[in-house]
Order: sequence, then structure tokens, then C-alpha cells
Amino acid sequence: MSTRIPKALTIAGSDSGAGAGIQADLKTFSALGVYGSTVITAITAQNTLGVTAVHEIPTDIVAAQLDAVMEDIGADAAKTGMLSSAAIIETVADGVRRHRIERLVVDPVMVAKSGDRLLREDAVTALRETLLPLAFIVTPNAPEAEVLCGRPVRNEDEMREAARIIHSFGPRYVVVKGGHVEGGQVIDLLFDGTHFERFALPRVATPHTHGTGCTFSAAIAAFLARGFDVSTAVWEAKRYLHRALEAAFAIGRGRSPVHHFHAWWAPVPETQEVRDG
Repeated sequence: MSTRIPKALTIAGSDSGAGAGIQADLKTFSALGVYGSTVITAITAQNTLGVTAVHEIPTDIVAAQLDAVMEDIGADAAKTGMLSSAAIIETVADGVRRHRIERLVVDPVMVAKSGDRLLREDAVTALRETLLPLAFIVTPNAPEAEVLCGRPVRNEDEMREAARIIHSFGPRYVVVKGGHVEGGQVIDLLFDGTHFERFALPRVATPHTHGTGCTFSAAIAAFLARGFDVSTAVWEAKRYLHRALEAAFAIGRGRSPVHHFHAWWAPVPETQEVRDG
């Protein structure tokens, strides 16, 4: 008897610290009951303190990975993360068109939590003109929205205007995230070209926020792969991330990641006694 397994694909960079990028996406897919496959676009040497090196994968290898996955495994939904150059963006866009990937979540990754830049300046135009028209949902935070729309995004009214501008670039849905906007609540806005939907949850007081954008976009892709409608997928992804932030713990000396498997296990307190034998 065959079993229908929801499948999602992540097209992104590798994070050696495993808090963001491909690793965070796979953790999120697994935690949400979705089989995950990967196309690695870059290898980063990074930890909780920052990024120390980046090696881009040749575009022919990026294309070959995408073809290998889609020609055999397929994907009910896909997401993009770190696409550091215009050439990689164009290669991914070609693959999306070639394999007719419709439920594509574009996380326009530009800067790591440490402040290290992950998208070249000359790649912003390629992202805006080549990939966004293919996106089902695009999920910029406020600083990314500012770059994409060319204007400040500091409050909810400016988030709404940014969503309208970004929607004009071609994606079917835009989610402008409010994590960088001041306030006791984190407000995310979903825009379909006509209507706005507002999602709000209390801000979690934690320094461990590495991988939040990757995790949120991966969770949206996972819920889309499971057949959820867009509004529900965004809301459930936000709730999942909120709980992952609440359960986050330190694994290094810098900004640690969210706890992707918060529903399955909790960290063991350092003071807990270990029984002999």
C-alpha cells in the first residue's frame, strides 16, 4: 500500500552552525511532518557569532541538483533562501519555470542575523525582476522590504505600502514581517493584491533568533505542501515560529537558533544529576 507523503524542496545556502539555511529548513520540514529535499546554492562557514567564509556553488551544479530532485522526488511546495548572486538567481528561476513549480515561497535573504551580507548588491535587481514574478508568496522582513521597494518600512502603515509595491513586481501574495518593527506585538501583514490580513502575536524576549526568517518561510512551504490554504499556512507558520522562539536556548557564545523541535524535546538543565549505571 502506498502512502501519500507531503514533500517540500528548499533551495538555499548551507549553514555550518545549523541554525539557518538548508539545515533550519530541513529541521522545520521534519518537525511539521513533511519530507524535505535540498538544492544547495552556497556553503557558508558560520556559527552563532557570524559568517567567516562563503563559497558559491557553480550554477551548473545548482541546476543539476534541482533537476535531480524534481525529475524523481518532486515537490508539493518549494522555498528559496540564500541566492547570493544574479547568476544563481537566474539559474533557479530557469529551474522553477522548467519544472513548473507553482507553490514557491521566496524568502529574500539579504543579511545574516550577525550582519554579514548574503546577497550581492547587483543581485537585488535580479531578485526583483527575475524571481519575484515566479513567487507564490514572498516573505520580506522590514529591512528587506525597504531594499525591495526603495522606501522606509518602520511602522504598520509603511508595511502596507511596501506590500503594495512588492506585489506589483509579480508575486501572488506578499507577507511583510514585523519582527524589526518596534512594538510589544510582532505584526505580519499578508497581502493578496486587494486585501490585507493581519497576524499578531506577543514579542518573545529572547536573544536566540538565528534562523527565524528561514524557519518561517520553510514552515509556510511545509503547510502549503500539506494542503493548507495560504492564510492558514501563514498563521500556522507564525504560531510554530513563536513557540520555537519561546523554547530557544543557547548553543554558542552568540545569537543561537530557535528550537525547531520544541514539540518533541526540551534541553536538559546543566544542573540535572546523571544517575550512574
